Amino acid sequence: MVSIGERLKSAWNVFRNDEERVEKFTPFYEGGGSSYRPDRVRSTYTNEKNIVQSLYARMALDVAAVDIRHVRLDDQQRYVETVQSGLNNCLSLEANIDQIHRALIIDAVLTMFEEGAVALVPVDTTFNPEQTGGFDILSMRVGKIVTWWPRKVRVEVYNDRKGVRQQVTLNKSSVAIIENPLYSVMNEPNSTLRRLMRKLTLLDAVDEQSSSGKLDLIIQLPYVIKSEARRQQAEQRRKDIEVQLKGSQYGIAYTDGTERITQLNRPAENQLMAQVEWLTNLLYSQLGLTPEVFDGSADEKIMLNYFNRTIEPILAAFTSEMKRKFLTKTARTQRQSIEYFRDPFKLVAIADIAEIADKFTRNEIMTGNEIRAIIGKAPAQDPAADELRNKNIPAADTVSQPASNREELQNGST
Repeated sequence: MVSIGERLKSAWNVFRNDEERVEKFTPFYEGGGSSYRPDRVRSTYTNEKNIVQSLYARMALDVAAVDIRHVRLDDQQRYVETVQSGLNNCLSLEANIDQIHRALIIDAVLTMFEEGAVALVPVDTTFNPEQTGGFDILSMRVGKIVTWWPRKVRVEVYNDRKGVRQQVTLNKSSVAIIENPLYSVMNEPNSTLRRLMRKLTLLDAVDEQSSSGKLDLIIQLPYVIKSEARRQQAEQRRKDIEVQLKGSQYGIAYTDGTERITQLNRPAENQLMAQVEWLTNLLYSQLGLTPEVFDGSADEKIMLNYFNRTIEPILAAFTSEMKRKFLTKTARTQRQSIEYFRDPFKLVAIADIAEIADKFTRNEIMTGNEIRAIIGKAPAQDPAADELRNKNIPAADTVSQPASNREELQNGST
């Protein structure tokens, strides 16, 4: 058993190197300040202007809504219990001083969608991950991978002690690197999502140009403009019309009877909107999405298909990488694992809960207290509420009681 003093001596922080001296706390300075939250993930300018960011946010929220736990399994890889560790605390309660567990997952998914890959960096650990694999994670943060090497990566991660983003070089074996399983659809240079973003940018540019307030007029003068004097005269005539339009309350100007004015700002016919609609539908089909998922009208079957095709691959990538990097071979031999658990009753209507509860208890799948926990009720104090049996069938002791009574009567009569 490791004592508290030994744990404090061996505690390790990713931002601290051996040459850095320990600075005493100064109440007047705790690091760089900022008017906005510096650790928050920032979207690119193009994503903020189109529907892509709302797509990212919806998927990140759905991934974070699924519980991820550090658990112990049995011989058949079935859940037995939750391991009370620092890693499980990061995944179920507090990831770091700034984020709860769901905020960490949302941050990680958004960064993964933006960059194509994301790093989960153990910031505070019980031992140095570069020297031993038997360490427990006390806090972790999302890092952006800046440089790749064969055995190491350069990661930009937020330093909560200085209040700035800082680049650190870490071993790949001690950092969970999750690649976007939908990379070919979302992050490839010519992927469907990138093409949609370019089309949306062009559509925004056309809209801005058409609403910029320009008149786009061509003035046909009654003389040929070839000499320098005629050019100066034409330029002066153009400026006179601009002054008239700017100075008039209703934007009215006058011209000579021999001059002709042609307006060019008629709406130009293009196929941008049709292409945007086609690419949006193609992207939804490739990601397993439907409009019903986003407007909240999807039924249970549509949501199940969305979870299996879109959310489940992302969760599997997160849990598999964390299991590979954060659990040693000895821990995996002891049947420790990192698994995700999705609540199947979230999409069930209240009217169907009673029928499902009856089937689950009658077939000895769940106890009465487990059903009460799902609907938000406190556990019943009756010991029978924790028994996994069919309540419609009498218990074995109640069935055998009449037989014993009959035997006593027979013995008494003899």
